[in-house]
Amino acid sequence: MKYQFIQKYSSVHCVQKMCRVLKVSRSGFYQWLTSDEGRYARENRKILAEIRNVHARPTMSSYGGPRMASELNDRGFVCSIPRVARIMKAHHIRSTIKTRFKKTTNSDHKKEKSPNLLQQNFSSPVPNKRWVSDITHIWTLQGWLYLTIILDLFHRKIVGWAISDRLYANVTTIAALEQAHKRERPESGLIFHSDPGSQYTADKFRALLNKYHMVQSMSGEGNCYDNAVAESFFKTLKAELIWQNGCKTRNETKRDIFRYIECHYNRHRKHSYLDYLSPEKFLLREQIKLNQAIT
Repeated sequence: MKYQFIQKYSSVHCVQKMCRVLKVSRSGFYQWLTSDEGRYARENRKILAEIRNVHARPTMSSYGGPRMASELNDRGFVCSIPRVARIMKAHHIRSTIKTRFKKTTNSDHKKEKSPNLLQQNFSSPVPNKRWVSDITHIWTLQGWLYLTIILDLFHRKIVGWAISDRLYANVTTIAALEQAHKRERPESGLIFHSDPGSQYTADKFRALLNKYHMVQSMSGEGNCYDNAVAESFFKTLKAELIWQNGCKTRNETKRDIFRYIECHYNRHRKHSYLDYLSPEKFLLREQIKLNQAIT
């Protein structure tokens, strides 16, 4: 629109001259500035400024239109997903999510693999019924670190995790499972799903699953979609933390991962699967709904 063009370049060119060239009246332009359409344009500028503030934060640089709109609404802006998406597209503001993985699964072993009980059904009716787990690599200035996570499919919260510079079961899968069980104390019958890596088929790990009365489930070999939720978390963590910060020492990386999981992801990061709530806020909402239903 001509008025929008004049408004956009009013700090560069004379308004009167632009109105003459575009064959519109200067009074009409100033009337438009105070109209609803003018207010809409001014609101868009404010929204754009806030989008840039959010996007500048490494842990939020992966936000696309839906998650960004939810964040802005939480900050007091009234804006729809399509409006935010249009503004982001017009100003080339994009999610930083990328796909880069190093294979950490060693399935070249003779241990018996457990059946796939999930069959890519990544939902759970209640907490502590279905957990998924995976291991990823993280490069530091001092060499590799390996992060093991356990995620609850009900509220997508990371309920257990471990980080080590070795891929032995006792410092990866066993350490993460012990932490998760101590935190959540699930009842018998929980399905524990992972890839068929050697850390998950280790005798000591399987003995721990039996001790906790958990049922083991495993992805098909080489099928990344069978454990897509866990891999999606790693993609998010790397885009929002690791690739943003660059290489650090092992201790610095461990500290950053602790803060990301415990202080940001579980408590504050909006999840599309959870109606753009964080895992802990979603769990609180569901608990309130349950209490209301009981009373």
